[in-house]
Amino acid sequence: MNTQQTSQRKKDHIELAFASQISENDCRFYYEPFLEPHPDEFSIPVSQISDKSLSLPLWVSSMTGGTERAGRINRNLAKACKEFGMGLGLGSCRILLKEKTYLDDFKVRSYLGDDLPLYANLGIAQVEELIHAGKTDVLKDLTDMLEADGLIIHVNPFQEWLQPEGDRIKHSPLSTIKEVISRLPELKLIVKEVGQGFGPQSVNELLQLPLEAIEFGAHGGTNFATLELFRQNEQYKEQLGPLSKLGHTAVDMVNFVNEFVRTNKQKIVCKNIIISGGVKTFLDGYYLTQLCEMNAIYAQASAFLKHSTGEYNELQAYCNLQKKGLQTCYQYLKIRK
Repeated sequence: MNTQQTSQRKKDHIELAFASQISENDCRFYYEPFLEPHPDEFSIPVSQISDKSLSLPLWVSSMTGGTERAGRINRNLAKACKEFGMGLGLGSCRILLKEKTYLDDFKVRSYLGDDLPLYANLGIAQVEELIHAGKTDVLKDLTDMLEADGLIIHVNPFQEWLQPEGDRIKHSPLSTIKEVISRLPELKLIVKEVGQGFGPQSVNELLQLPLEAIEFGAHGGTNFATLELFRQNEQYKEQLGPLSKLGHTAVDMVNFVNEFVRTNKQKIVCKNIIISGGVKTFLDGYYLTQLCEMNAIYAQASAFLKHSTGEYNELQAYCNLQKKGLQTCYQYLKIRK
């Protein structure tokens, strides 16, 4: 740094000193500045999902599919996942069960590459219908067509129930998931909720299934029950609105997992946890993954969606900052338990 740059930096420091005073303190962490140098490319430990390595402990959570903008969004997300070493869950692939018009919007393996995990996605109601029709093999056909590593089954009873045109779920989602495992044992599965999360009994049951991962979809992020209420008239929203406030936060659900690990570790068959729902920043993600006593990564949906609808460089800049933040966390922060 030359003399002129140093002088300008000092001037900036003087002008910004008062604006930089902070009254709040994030008490989730111990800050340890004496123990490590500045971060490098190896500061963030490698994570594993679906027998593939992630450079960042980050999963791009399922969002959109079958719309005019989905193709651009999915391609941008796949390119970012390849550049930064993240996993990708596609939005609902339901439309591909009926027609292939939008197939190219979902076919992003060539943008992602072969070394990172890619998962297709269907709702529990569609999976239930395929089982009833004796067409379970369609699930495997779908993942093969998309060159996906496996299938996400999203479970959304509140959303479907509050949606006038919603599908009706006739069997417990748990029984449907077990049926898929029984009929297609080779198909890797991730099971997720879509904005309410789920309680300790559901967590305990899922941990005992041979799943690649459980994704929380916890209360606090995008809430699809609320989204459906916004589509209705005022009386509908007023009367049924309280339902959208029910659910479990990501911290709640990490604690459910940890309790089961401590009391029934020998019963756990599920391999990984994907923590999503209300994960606003890399600090949230770092805290929750470090708090979890199982192998865990975290996921975001709306934050990635916000930066993926335009040019790729906007999404790239967002990912670069997430990486820089995570490098800082792993180098200098220890969580308070």
